[in-house]
Amino acid sequence: MKGKLLDNTIAKMSDSLTPAQLYELRRTLEQELSGYEIVVAPCQKERTKQANEELLGSFISAKRIEGCSEKTLNYYQNTISAWLVTINMELREVTTNDIRRYLSEFQAKNNSSKTTIDNIRRIFSSFFSWLEDEDYIVKSPVRRIHKVRSEITVKETISDEQLETLRDSCTELRDLAMIDFLVSTGVRVGELVNINISDINFNERQCVVLGKGNKERTVYFNARAKVHLQNYLATRTDSDAALFVSLSRPNNRLTISGVENRLRELGKMAKVGRLHPHKFRRTLATMAIDKGMPIEQVQRLLGHCKIDTTLHYAMVNQNNVKIAHRKFLG
Repeated sequence: MKGKLLDNTIAKMSDSLTPAQLYELRRTLEQELSGYEIVVAPCQKERTKQANEELLGSFISAKRIEGCSEKTLNYYQNTISAWLVTINMELREVTTNDIRRYLSEFQAKNNSSKTTIDNIRRIFSSFFSWLEDEDYIVKSPVRRIHKVRSEITVKETISDEQLETLRDSCTELRDLAMIDFLVSTGVRVGELVNINISDINFNERQCVVLGKGNKERTVYFNARAKVHLQNYLATRTDSDAALFVSLSRPNNRLTISGVENRLRELGKMAKVGRLHPHKFRRTLATMAIDKGMPIEQVQRLLGHCKIDTTLHYAMVNQNNVKIAHRKFLG
């Protein structure tokens, strides 16, 4: 605690004193405090803890107003709460080294990936930037902590052959319709399960979905998906409004986990490897880029706020790179 007090004092005086003066100040303080032990009174610790939790609550409320989903808010809440448990200081006293130390120790203790650590860094950055904007602190200590670089891995997409194999292995019209709807629209699984039959416009082969941040957008499906959807809906005897429902009675709306589990089963039966909803989304983006769709339109189709996100989804076919090289560079 004494070392923390000295560090904070020197940091606060760094703009007013020269390095030589800072050295003398630290040496004098160390001598004067050498015979004392500094502890934080229990009541002060409790007040600090309560104040920090109140600020976290205000931050979460602000993010909720901005339109963040409950899933995102829970992630923010749990990540910051876990960190607050480890500190015994007011948020205005937190330094860059405190954050760095926590990230380093967290990574070592949990054997976390660089992506996970960078996600925590981004959450801290958002939290402290908000504290700065609200004038609770002078400057965010996360500003000096740069993005954690991680290896860029080429994520798999579903090939045309795998798609055909997948279709041939389907024994239920619902599964066939769901596969073609996913691969032709690129909707998120959370968007898929919220679609109602009334949302579908078969004449225009389009559908309005509610995406992240409660933003509506129009997605489009192909003729194959239209036919399979109509065939599937013609066999429905339930009265549920959902576009996709469970196969067993009482045929309730499919959940996210229900879709994920079913796709996993279909992937195993078709022997096409691990299958999950996001793989269809990535496949659509990649196919669109390969066929020449402008990246801005792909961005709109997928509902991305930033085009950088779209570029992460779309994996350009290496053969197209080879053809382009020969065309433009000889």
